[in-house]
Amino acid sequence: MTGGNGNAPPVEAAPGVARSDVPTVSSERQSLYAGRVKVYPKEAHGRFRTIKWIVMAVTLGIYYVFPWIRWDRGPYLPDQAVLLDLPARRFYFFFLEIWPQEFYYVTGLLVLAALALFLVTSVAGRVWCGYTCPQTVWTDLMIAVERFWQGDRNQRLKLDKHPWAAETIWKKSATHISWLLIAVATGGAWVFYFADAPTLAGELVTFDAPMVAYLFIGLFTASTYVLGGIAREQVCIYMCPWPRIQGAMFDRDSLLISYRTWRGEPHGPHKAGQSWEGRGDCVDCRQCVAVCPTGIDIRNGPQLECIQCALCIDACDEIMDKVGRPRGLIAYDTVRNLDAHAENAEPLRLLRPRVILYAAAIAVVGLIMVVALSIRPVLDVNVLHDRNPLYVRLSDGGVRNGFTVKLMNKLYLPRAFKLGVEGLPGAKVDMVGHEGGVVPVPPDNIQSVRLYVTLDKQGARALAEQATTFDIVITDIASGEETAHEATFQGPPR
Repeated sequence: MTGGNGNAPPVEAAPGVARSDVPTVSSERQSLYAGRVKVYPKEAHGRFRTIKWIVMAVTLGIYYVFPWIRWDRGPYLPDQAVLLDLPARRFYFFFLEIWPQEFYYVTGLLVLAALALFLVTSVAGRVWCGYTCPQTVWTDLMIAVERFWQGDRNQRLKLDKHPWAAETIWKKSATHISWLLIAVATGGAWVFYFADAPTLAGELVTFDAPMVAYLFIGLFTASTYVLGGIAREQVCIYMCPWPRIQGAMFDRDSLLISYRTWRGEPHGPHKAGQSWEGRGDCVDCRQCVAVCPTGIDIRNGPQLECIQCALCIDACDEIMDKVGRPRGLIAYDTVRNLDAHAENAEPLRLLRPRVILYAAAIAVVGLIMVVALSIRPVLDVNVLHDRNPLYVRLSDGGVRNGFTVKLMNKLYLPRAFKLGVEGLPGAKVDMVGHEGGVVPVPPDNIQSVRLYVTLDKQGARALAEQATTFDIVITDIASGEETAHEATFQGPPR
C-alpha cells in the first residue's frame, strides 16, 4: 500500500545488491507518446516540384470548376455537367446518368480506382500520396499560403521563436485567415455538386439556402482548415491507413524514392578543393530533410512516413550541381538495384506478375462496364403481382389478377406506351386511369400503372396449372419497339 502522500514505499535492496542498482519508482508519470515535432518544409525547386505544382493546379481546378460546367440534356433535365441530385435520386456525369437501380456502375468505378491505385503503387510506390491525394494537394496549398505570408523555412523558424512579437501576430493572423477562406471555398464548392451551382450560390449569398447547405459548408470548412492547415503531416503519419497497407504492394522491382548508400557513404561535410577520394557524395547538408513535408531523413531507408513526393530528389540534385557531383544520389530506384550497386544494375522490370495481374483486372472490369453501358436499355420495366389477394374470382366465374407495372423512361424525351399480354389466350387487359390504353411517361422519369388481367370462365377453366406464366408486352407508340416482361397469372387450385 502507498502512504498518505500517494507515493510508493522505497524498495529495499536484496543482500549483496548495491542500492544504486535497485530500480526506483518515479513520482512523475512518463508519457508513452512522443510529442509533435513541428515540420517547417523548405521550398524546393526542380522538375518534381514543378510536376506537383501542375498536378495541384489541375486537381484544384477540376474540383472548383466542375460544378459550373453546363451540359445540355434537353428542356426537361438539369444542365449541370456533374450533379448528384438527391431529391430526384440521380447522378449526372456529363453524358452519363446513373439511377439508384444502377449503382453498380459507381461500384465498378470504385473497383477500377482501387485496382489502378494498386497498379500504380506496385510500379512506383506511393505516387498517389505524393501528388494527387486530396490531403497532399490541400496541404501543399496551405503551405504555399503560409510561405507567402511568413517566408520560407528560416523565416518561419524565427517567427516561432518570438510568438508574441507584433510581426509574428499579424503574419500568423493573415495566414490563418487565408486558410479559413480556402476552407470556406472548399466547403462551398462541395455543396455545389448537390444542387444547381449558380442558383445555390445566389441563395447562399442572400441567406436563402437550405440550412443543410450551411451545415456542410461549416463541416468541410472545419475539416479542411484543421487537416490541411494545422494537422498536415500528422494525417499522413497517424490517421491515413494507406501507409500500413501499401507495403504489401511493393516488391524488389518497385520504383521507390531511395538514397543510394553505395554512392553517398561515408558522408560528411565537404569543402571546395577537397578530394573526393575515400568518401561518398553526400555532404550531409540535410536539404533532403528540410524540404520533406513529413520531416523524415530519406537516408535512413524506406519509412512509413515517406509519401514519395520526390522533393528530396530536387533538393539533392541542386546540391550535387553546386558541389560538382553527378545527380541521382537520391532517385527513384529499386531494391534490387540498390543491393546490386551501380556496376551490377539490372534493367527496370515493369512487366511482373503482380503488375500484369492488376492490369488484367483493370481491363476486365473496364470491358464489363463498357459492354454494360453499350447494351443499357432506355426502358426498364418492373412488374409486381398483388400479394393479397393473389386472384379474385368474379361473379360470372372468371378470374382476375392485379399488377403494378412501373415503367422507367431513361430517355430525355416524353414517351407513350401501350400495354398488352401474350401467352394467355382470351385475356382482357384493363388499366386504371389511362383512357385508350395509352400510358404517357415523362422524360427521365417513372410511371406506375395499375393493370388488371382477366380471364373469363372458359379461359380460367382452360388453365393447365394454378400459376401460369405469360408476358406483359410494352410497346413504344412512337418507335414501335416492344419490351416483354414475364409475369405469372394465379388461378384457383387445380
